Amino acid sequence: MDAETSAKFEKAMDFLRGKRVLVAFSGGVDSAVVAVIAKQSAKEARLLTVDSITFPRQELEAAGLIAEEIGLPLEIIQVDELANEDMVRNPPDRCYHCKKELSSAWLSKAEQIGFDIVVDGTNASDVSGHRPGAKALEEAGVLSPLKTAGITKDEVREFARSKGLSVANRPSMACLSSRFPYGTAITEERIRMVDAVERAVRELFKIECVRARYHGDVVRIEVGIDERPKMFDTTLLDRLNERAKDIGFRYITLDIQGYRTGSMDEVLK
Repeated sequence: MDAETSAKFEKAMDFLRGKRVLVAFSGGVDSAVVAVIAKQSAKEARLLTVDSITFPRQELEAAGLIAEEIGLPLEIIQVDELANEDMVRNPPDRCYHCKKELSSAWLSKAEQIGFDIVVDGTNASDVSGHRPGAKALEEAGVLSPLKTAGITKDEVREFARSKGLSVANRPSMACLSSRFPYGTAITEERIRMVDAVERAVRELFKIECVRARYHGDVVRIEVGIDERPKMFDTTLLDRLNERAKDIGFRYITLDIQGYRTGSMDEVLK
């Protein structure tokens, strides 16, 4: 890393130095990097992962493996996000209600074990766009050392590569509630449907980045822009069509534009 980027990470580590730090850990590259700098600089560091219906199963498994790779203790707790009526209603500020729920769980655990602060993986590139969840984190007092130090997503990945982290180039992950248009009620059945379609796409086409967007009896599949050519196999498309219909969708579509962050927010523009 160049001197400017290294200085940013030193600033982030200074932010944690001498503190007992609980890391809100998803297993993605951002929270993994926060975990590494917490291990290097904090008085004590632990990882906390929330298991909920909106957290993809494969991401939960990956979080455990990444925690072992980093070498920090991981605790997994259960949170029923669908018990929150505001989450189920899925308004445009859904992420605010979700992060409020998660923040409460993180902070309760930190208080229980006598830790000083809770930190998450929000970075400086996450401040643009529709981000109601960021407001909930600020209100709750969850801290974001990467954002505070001005560390961008590209710099996060650069740091991860320099540390040999297996998640350095892993695509970004978002909770499964982000697959639904605002105003469409989020239910356990619908979440399991989109999760199952995404697993089918990964399995059949060896895709890394995929989102199955729910539109009633239509599922709109986005894959990473560079991965779109992998989808042009008619035999596999036929198999995906069968599996998605067995899951409960009537029409299965491929978004030719590919994956882009916040595609469900495009209606707000």
